[in-house]
Amino acid sequence: MNELLKNLGIIFVIAGVAVIGIYALNTPVSNTTLIISGALAIGGVALHVILNRILD
Repeated sequence: MNELLKNLGIIFVIAGVAVIGIYALNTPVSNTTLIISGALAIGGVALHVILNRILD
């Protein structure tokens, strides 16, 4: 379980990259997908740092 928690932030960052990929493949209508992707990436990095400090 600790291994999953340690990698949870990285999973969020990868999800953010996937959302950017979807944005790049489709015709962009609004910036909502960019906002979601940025929030996932920044939140994922922050979550990774915080969880690794707590669990180590």
